Amino acid sequence: QVQLVESGGGLVQAGGSLRLSCAASGSVFSIYGMGWHRQAPGAERELVAHISRDGSSFYADAVKGRFTISRDMAKNTLYLEMNSLKPEDTGMFYCTAGIFSGKNYLPKFWGQGTQVTVSS
Repeated sequence: QVQLVESGGGLVQAGGSLRLSCAASGSVFSIYGMGWHRQAPGAERELVAHISRDGSSFYADAVKGRFTISRDMAKNTLYLEMNSLKPEDTGMFYCTAGIFSGKNYLPKFWGQGTQVTVSS
């Protein structure tokens, strides 16, 4: 069973930065692609970024140029570096492990989430 544990969320002012971490169990990175999803209040969960097993990454248009997804294979940890944060980035951020169907990332496992709140 894949276990994903997020950390690093918090309250930050607009323009600030946060780095989210996701500790993954086992050899998750060698089996699955990884991603970050966000759920804003009253909205559905949406993909923020994903990284494939070969290291290629994808970003949603709303975060492109501001967020960076990365991983440390030795530490089994996934990261999301978030810069120039905006109030509309506020939400619960979830770490995911999933598969690819063509270019589509399909999450199969979810962490419990970490809250990010950006004040204006």
